[in-house]
Amino acid sequence: MNHLILVAPILWPLAMAIIVTIFWFRRSIQSTLNVLGSAGLLVIGILLVRTVWLDGIQAVQMGEWPAPFGITIVADLFSASMVLITGIIAFALSIYSLVTIDKRRKQFGYYSLINTLYMGVCGAFVTGDLFNMYVWFEVMLISSFVLLTLGGESKQIEGTFKYVTINLISSALFLVGVGFLYGIVGTLNMADLSVKLANHENQGMITVVSMFFLASFGIKAAVFPLFFWLPASYHTPPIAITAIFAGLLTKVGVYSLIRVFTLLFVGNIDFTHTLILIISAFTMFVGVLGAASQYDMRKILSFHIISQIGYMIFGLALFTPLAIAGAIFYTLHHIIVKTNLFLVSGLVKQLKGDYDVRKIGGVLNSYPLVAILFLIPALSLAGMPPLSGFWSKFFLLKAAFEDQSYIVAAVALLVGLLTLFSMMKIWNEAFWKNSPKEHVGVERVKVNLFSRPVIFMVIPIIFLAAITVFIGFYPEPLFALASRASEQLLNPQEYINVVLGGAR
Repeated sequence: MNHLILVAPILWPLAMAIIVTIFWFRRSIQSTLNVLGSAGLLVIGILLVRTVWLDGIQAVQMGEWPAPFGITIVADLFSASMVLITGIIAFALSIYSLVTIDKRRKQFGYYSLINTLYMGVCGAFVTGDLFNMYVWFEVMLISSFVLLTLGGESKQIEGTFKYVTINLISSALFLVGVGFLYGIVGTLNMADLSVKLANHENQGMITVVSMFFLASFGIKAAVFPLFFWLPASYHTPPIAITAIFAGLLTKVGVYSLIRVFTLLFVGNIDFTHTLILIISAFTMFVGVLGAASQYDMRKILSFHIISQIGYMIFGLALFTPLAIAGAIFYTLHHIIVKTNLFLVSGLVKQLKGDYDVRKIGGVLNSYPLVAILFLIPALSLAGMPPLSGFWSKFFLLKAAFEDQSYIVAAVALLVGLLTLFSMMKIWNEAFWKNSPKEHVGVERVKVNLFSRPVIFMVIPIIFLAAITVFIGFYPEPLFALASRASEQLLNPQEYINVVLGGAR
């Protein structure tokens, strides 16, 4: 049973991709199946977290080939919680997509592609082998390339070109790093690598190889100075696709950074983690400055992804139990909040007809419920109490002060203030001020929020906002999960024993 739940995050989306493809010409059936499939992935995520929480780290060797020779599927609490959050986001977006993805995109395979994307994301989370992680990255990226171009608009093609080019460079760096590692120690199983790299006599060479992985995963996570592709591409597709990219895809890069720089490359942390600390400070600061200069809601939120990624790798750089727990807490909270902010921006576009905050205005007067639903994730992103973002920043800053990393902690505090400033810019322009269209008599007719199709946009926003509020008022369960996940990452012997069968 435990083995089945380990492979289910990969097999279930694959099965759903095949099934929705069979119903290619029955759009209504495809839509219903996608909602049911996403709900199924959410249930799988819950069962996987429960299994790992109760029974410890789980692993299975495919084809009964023992590690390190076979294909290993392994789940600790970090990877299991990432699968769970993928299920949550997939379920929310499956409802949102019912009314926001047009017939043309559905006709060209939206539902098949989105399930293939989930398969690639979950595969990257549960694989125990670096080469298989590369394969899952490619599955994920091929799906994302096509999703970005669905619709064929010129701005999409331009954004996709930048996305494809930079991600091909990232994949090449990943493959070169994998090749070097295999040449040095003769294995790509991550548990086996952890043992052999720790005992390798040439730690200088290992540190050099680690830079390939830092660059590759840094591009995928959009850290400084490798982030420029993200704001150039994430605002081009429909908002449901943008929300998936913004919420999940960059976090796969963050997950990979945390995985390899806690399990594999820990022989020279004075250099590697200090470098990550410097990168985190620049990522936080440059990202938020970019957001402050924008007026398109999607671009503001895209730059904020970069800024918030800086907080996540900040925790990795500090490399203490509290800091790693804070990084995991931050990652999980941010996926929910960022996805929800993009969904709210799509709802505002539906109601007011624009993404440019200077052309919107009057949302608070016309739609007070939408204003509240924006404030919850916006204030959470800025770290305001008692929402989930407050706790995530609190844990990271507490870890920073305990580690005496005062300068980067000060940067994190400053970036929090600038984040609040840019969220308030959206609030003032789009929600608080009167609509400029009222003065020229072209204001849209007020839309009923509970009418179809708008209700299908509002329901997932309320769902994600409720999770944000719940974590804010009751953070203990998520922090306990993040703390145990942090213990497993910083003490990898259990991971090694489970994968290698206690042979090391």
